[in-house]
Amino acid sequence: MPLPLAMTAPPLWVTGALAALVVSAAIVDLKTGRVSNWLTHGGIVVGLAVHWITGGLTGGDDELGLVGSLTGLGIGFAPLGLFWLANAIGGGDAKLMGAIGALGGWRLALAALVYGMVVAALMAVIVMVHQRVVRQTLRRVWHTLGLLVLKGRPADPTSPDSPTVPFAVALCVGTAGAALESYAGFGLGRLVLGG
Repeated sequence: MPLPLAMTAPPLWVTGALAALVVSAAIVDLKTGRVSNWLTHGGIVVGLAVHWITGGLTGGDDELGLVGSLTGLGIGFAPLGLFWLANAIGGGDAKLMGAIGALGGWRLALAALVYGMVVAALMAVIVMVHQRVVRQTLRRVWHTLGLLVLKGRPADPTSPDSPTVPFAVALCVGTAGAALESYAGFGLGRLVLGG
């Protein structure tokens, strides 16, 4: 019995558009430390327009439609939008996740976000170990969490020399994992939810 939350494989044009978007964003992020608006806004516009043209307002069996694309945009953008407002990530990363949702729908966006967060965490550990700032980073994290628990407003715990992780690279890998899961019909989502 298939899961109601299980992803179905997106149309090939979606897979191609997602691949072009996330690979381009990862390259730009690696080179500049930013994700360009022309990429994110372009991905959002293409996703909304093509899903509206191919699926109408509400979509059908294999098409998201405009409503499905807008839902994906919201589910993709909202979690990272909160991180952006807290100055934890850049706005380009949040908009990139919104574009992934607009193109792939909410299920793919959610899976890409989960996979991307796991990849980003692994990348962060590697960077901390490589730059030998594990203790310093953990101290900052505990200090910030302590202030949050005590209802204080934590200052930005980072310093100008704090290491960073190119989050668009993590989202690129996460999106690839989510797309592969949708085509293979097996992945982390099915392991966690069963089925």
